[in-house]
Amino acid sequence: MGQSVLLGSNAFRVVGVLRPRLGAVVAGGVDNADLDQDIYIPLTTARQRFGELQVIVRTGGVDFERVELSEITLAVQDERLVSQTAEMARSLLKRHHPHTVDFEVQVPLELLRQAEQEKRVWNLVLGSIAGISLLVGGIGIMNIMLATVTERTREIGIRRALGARRRDIIVQFLLETMVLSTIGGMIGIVVGVGLPWLVTALFGIETYVAWWTVVLAFAISCGTGIVFGVYPAQRAAAMSPIEALRHQ
Repeated sequence: MGQSVLLGSNAFRVVGVLRPRLGAVVAGGVDNADLDQDIYIPLTTARQRFGELQVIVRTGGVDFERVELSEITLAVQDERLVSQTAEMARSLLKRHHPHTVDFEVQVPLELLRQAEQEKRVWNLVLGSIAGISLLVGGIGIMNIMLATVTERTREIGIRRALGARRRDIIVQFLLETMVLSTIGGMIGIVVGVGLPWLVTALFGIETYVAWWTVVLAFAISCGTGIVFGVYPAQRAAAMSPIEALRHQ
C-alpha cells in the first residue's frame, strides 16, 4: 500500500490490494486463469495515459501504440437480472454509437451454467476420492489399534485388576488414537501446504490455500481418529480382567 509500481514507462501508486482469487467470468467466457496478477486502474487515468484508440503510428522508424477500451465486464447480484442488465447496456451503447454498431453484448448464462455443472462434477469426483481415502485411513487406524489391544491384553488385565475402570481404558485408547490421527493430520497439512508452495517456486504458478480448509482438514482427521478408535477402545474395556491376565 502506498508504494509505486512501474508499468512500462508509467508509474502508478498502489491504493488497494484485492483478496486472492482463482477465477472469474471475463468477456462472455469462463476464465480459470490466475487473477491475482491483474492490475486495475481508473478508466479516466487509462484514457489520459494510454489514449482511447488502438492505432499504430510509425514515426522515424518507431511504432507507437495507443490502446482502446476493448471490453467491459458487468456483474449483477441476482441471476434473474442478467437479461435485463444486458438489454440496458445494449441500449446505452446504441445511444453512444448511433451511426455504427461496433460493439457486442455477450450474456454468458449458458457458459456459467456449463461451468457450474463441470464444477459440481469435479467436486463430486474429488469428494468421492477424499471420502474413500478417509475411509481407508480410518480402517487402517482401527486395525492398528486392534492389534495394539491384542498385544497389550495383559497390560489391560493388570490395570483392571488394580482398579482401573472401563471408562479409564476407553479414554486411554481413544487418546492414543487421537495422537495417531493428529500426527497424520499434521503431516497432511505440511504436504497440502508445501506442495502448492513448491509448485509456485518451481513453475511460477500462483497458488492459494485458504486457512479454513487447513482447519477443516485437521478437524476431520482428528474426528476420523475418534470415530474409528471407539470400537478398539470398547473392545479393550470389555475384556475380563481374569481372562486378560491369563493371556500369553
